[in-house]
Amino acid sequence: MEVQFAASLLLVLVVVGACPSVWAQQKPEQLAVQSAESWLALVDAGKSDESWQEAAQLFKTAVTKEDWRKALHGSREPLGKLLSRKLKGATYKTSLPGAPDGEYVVIQYDSSFEHKQAAVETVTPMLDKDGKWRVSGYHIK
Repeated sequence: MEVQFAASLLLVLVVVGACPSVWAQQKPEQLAVQSAESWLALVDAGKSDESWQEAAQLFKTAVTKEDWRKALHGSREPLGKLLSRKLKGATYKTSLPGAPDGEYVVIQYDSSFEHKQAAVETVTPMLDKDGKWRVSGYHIK
C-alpha cells in the first residue's frame, strides 16, 4: 500500500511540476496585447520618438521618425488626454492586406479621450525578426 501511495504521490508531483510550464506559455494574442499596451503608454505620454523606436522594423521602414512624430501629433493631440481604454478584442492573423505574410494580432480598444468620447483604436503588433511582438500599425477612428 505504501509503495502504491508513493508511486501515486510521485505521479502527482511530476504532473504538477509540468503544469506550471504549460500554464506559463502565453498565447500570441496575450503577448501582442502586452506589447501593444506598453507601446500605447509611450504614445499616451507623447513620446513619439520612443514609440517609433519600439515599433516593428516594418513600421520603421514605412514611416520615418519625423513623419511619425508629425502624424502622431496631428492625430492624437486634437483628441486631448486619454480618459479610458478597454480591450475590445484581439485576433491572430498570418496575412493582412498590404503587408507581407507573417504573424500579426489585430487589437481593438474602445477608447475615450478628453475631446472625443467614443473612439476605436486599432493596434497591430507583429512578431518581429528578433522574436518580439512589436507594433506595426496604429489607427484611430
